[in-house]
Amino acid sequence: MVYTFELIKHSNIRYREAAIRLSRCELFSMLHALSIDCEITVETLGGATFLTFECRELNSDELHRLSAHSSVAFMAEKRPGPALIPLAAGFVPYLPEDLPEILKYKGKTSVPFTRMMINTAVALTPYAFPQQPITFYDPVCGKATGCFCALMLGMKAVGLDQDAKALRESAVYFSRYLQYHKLKHEKEERSETLGKRSVPVTCFTFSDTREHFQAGDRRSLSLAAADTSLSPVLFRHRPVHVIAADLPYGIQHTPREGGKPESLKGFLERSVPVWRSVMAPGAAIALSFNTLTLPASTVREVLRGAGLQPVDTEPYTSLKHEVEQAVVRDVVFACNTEEEL
Repeated sequence: MVYTFELIKHSNIRYREAAIRLSRCELFSMLHALSIDCEITVETLGGATFLTFECRELNSDELHRLSAHSSVAFMAEKRPGPALIPLAAGFVPYLPEDLPEILKYKGKTSVPFTRMMINTAVALTPYAFPQQPITFYDPVCGKATGCFCALMLGMKAVGLDQDAKALRESAVYFSRYLQYHKLKHEKEERSETLGKRSVPVTCFTFSDTREHFQAGDRRSLSLAAADTSLSPVLFRHRPVHVIAADLPYGIQHTPREGGKPESLKGFLERSVPVWRSVMAPGAAIALSFNTLTLPASTVREVLRGAGLQPVDTEPYTSLKHEVEQAVVRDVVFACNTEEEL
């Protein structure tokens, strides 16, 4: 059968071509997770952009999973001639889709791009279709857009950042969001210790419905103010299934260690082994970065050096794109596996 998915038209004209390549890669990975490997072509129909592919007939559950694609606006079966038969498969988020959108701030990574990284990384793991919620981790989370995207997708989420003020703003926002939507929840302030260090953690436990909360079917968000080297403190009893991080671009913000500026390569060399130490077998990581300050070859080199396997095949290696004058962004995916990808 032939399927065609209409893509949301991105408001940034300069970004639209790149958005198509990113969306195609995301769909390729999601199909691969369904054991479907097929060619995906880009078509223009009635002025709209579509991703079209031919494969075996997809069942309702598979279509529902594909509807979680970050940029799909409309799904249809393509018949001979001009006919498109709409498919009754709409994305049903665990939490409302406005969750990662409402909180605005300077330097915020776009929600569709963040969701693309998460969806693609998850599809590279054995946990693409889990029976129980998987755990997402953003080790440089800022104001937690990545965590909010993961919660919307039904995951548990953990965010860590040195900017305590940003995390407090995110915690206040999420607390008000849960109250506004009348979602049953609990909030806890605690400290985790590692040696002589104490890490403050704000933890929310919640469900999409009161009935699920009472039945123990819950999700969680933990926000911790600390250097990324303290990641193991947060994962003593649970592994991470997917990591997605938008690394510092090296323009206005650079990583710091002990209060001193740190090179982006040095930050990665120090951090990636720590991140890998908390990853479950088969877990995946997605890193986005500014190639003008951190070459993709360096990112892959550091990932390999930490024992992770970068995904070095198409379409995963054709995602480089311009964001603004001083930022040319790329994405690298890697898996915690001994197998070559």
